[in-house]
Amino acid sequence: MDIEAHGDAGGKAAQPLLLRRLLPPGRPAEVSEVVRELGLWERPVSGAAERPRVLLNMISSADGRATLEGRSGGLSGAADRALFHALRVPVDAVLVGAGTVRAERYRRLIRERADRELRAQRGLSEEPLACIVSRSLTLGPGIPLLEDPYARVIVLTASDGELPGSARRVEYVRAQRAGELDFAAALTRLRHDFGVQSLLCEGGPHLGAQLLAEGLLDELFLSISPKLTGGDPQTGSALRILAGTELRPPATLELLGALESDSHLFLRYGVGAPERVSRETTPSSSLAS
Repeated sequence: MDIEAHGDAGGKAAQPLLLRRLLPPGRPAEVSEVVRELGLWERPVSGAAERPRVLLNMISSADGRATLEGRSGGLSGAADRALFHALRVPVDAVLVGAGTVRAERYRRLIRERADRELRAQRGLSEEPLACIVSRSLTLGPGIPLLEDPYARVIVLTASDGELPGSARRVEYVRAQRAGELDFAAALTRLRHDFGVQSLLCEGGPHLGAQLLAEGLLDELFLSISPKLTGGDPQTGSALRILAGTELRPPATLELLGALESDSHLFLRYGVGAPERVSRETTPSSSLAS
């Protein structure tokens, strides 16, 4: 998706969508500039880490709800949509749970030709890897992502099975611990076997919670929508950005940046050291299947 712009019916040239810098303060910036400053285009030449840098991108209403009627789109706005797509452009892979793939009807990750060309100019493949976490390997028919011949799909699973036939080839990263997906081992495989240095997770709430519980999350990008929704967060229809058992102790965040556009807030947090949460904190059985 292109960064949305504002114009009028009189034929004036559209003005670029700008984000107001709150922290650190500075002049307004376009979305592409904001993303460029995150350093996601940089690839270290030595001292490779055991796993990718993992970023979680989520949206929430002002009262903490992550979806409306089962999807996040009702909370979004022009700047949020622009950031959502722009964050995909410089990363090596996008990670998403099977339930989110179904609910949001995932399709090709890089929609605009100019963004694919930019990736190629930077020495990257035109498409990031689309990494789907699935327990049961039952994504259902007609998922656009699985039918797109240009998409590059890897399924992370503890299962020995395979997805039902689709129009394209799907690869698998299989890593098991006590019958469940071993996330740390799976991310190490992505790093060493597929060259993934930066991994953008787009949820859902169970997957984000599991990454946090295992100490595998480095940064959180949180869009706060200027909407109040109500609803009970204990029900599946009113999920918050993390789902599952309460974290004990809570994860510690460090505010690294804050932006604003049309009353939407865009917060960037560093995630504290991982010693605070055990694997048992968030039951992996609640992960999307």
